[in-house]
Amino acid sequence: MKRIVHRKLPDGSFRNVQSYHVSMEGMEKVVLCRDDEDYDAMVKILCICARRKNVIIIVYAVVSNHCHAAVLAASQKAADAFGQEAKRMYSMWFSRRYGEQGALQKMDVKAIVLDTEWYIRNALAYILRNALDNGCNVNEYRWSGYRAMFGKDGIEMASGRMVSELTKQECRMLMHTGDKLQDVEWRLNAKGQLIPSSFCDHEYLEQAFENDQAYFLKTIGGQNAAEIKVKLIDNPRMRLTDSEFYKVVNETAERWFQTDLSHLSIQQKARLLPYLQRTMRTSIPQLARTLGISRNRIEEMLGKRPTI
Repeated sequence: MKRIVHRKLPDGSFRNVQSYHVSMEGMEKVVLCRDDEDYDAMVKILCICARRKNVIIIVYAVVSNHCHAAVLAASQKAADAFGQEAKRMYSMWFSRRYGEQGALQKMDVKAIVLDTEWYIRNALAYILRNALDNGCNVNEYRWSGYRAMFGKDGIEMASGRMVSELTKQECRMLMHTGDKLQDVEWRLNAKGQLIPSSFCDHEYLEQAFENDQAYFLKTIGGQNAAEIKVKLIDNPRMRLTDSEFYKVVNETAERWFQTDLSHLSIQQKARLLPYLQRTMRTSIPQLARTLGISRNRIEEMLGKRPTI
């Protein structure tokens, strides 16, 4: 499949976009979604924030204390903005509903670019297998985008109500926003819940698995979930030792340039730097030690120091 695809974005422009994995974590002591109303609100908030920040949702999963989404975005900045807006908007919902101010302040949001077909495929499968965290089968879980795949919610779509036809009052009540949604193609089912295939890019999702449902299910069944969690969730949040960090950087160099870290040119290292800083919890000194570049030069390459 193509990692970069051409899509019409919510603002009406056509752009080249790539996929990002966006996760909201760090909620061990707070239940993020306490009942169906919370789950429903989170899904709708993801849609609204995607529209506001000009990204397209590929697939998502909301569970009790964290949330994952894969999006198509024209830039890292747009993917980051989507995650932060979703955190902000759901925090407001949570505070209004439960009167618990600041309860979600420590919720950590990370957007990671999916830079290979392996990462794309495994991230999409990992997101959907999060249904297991709530004790549900992947194909039965209501609060994920699984039903968008392979036309599984076709019957709902045929009878669904268009969000664009809601009155302003209905929009506030059902969609939790005052945004004008007359231009969206989203649909609601009989319970007032969003139908996944009305807003998920199921074409991209299906192409990732060669339009083969059996291949998708096989990927989920054979996936090393612990490995994927480390790569997508833990590494961006955990400070690694130099030896662990070197190993991850070396793996990235081999993915990007088909050579190990010791053979990278200065230009290739410069291309890696922003990605490493964005996706890993690291520091200027650690980057300097690992890449064999002076601290001052690292800062200059990252735009943190003026060049002379």
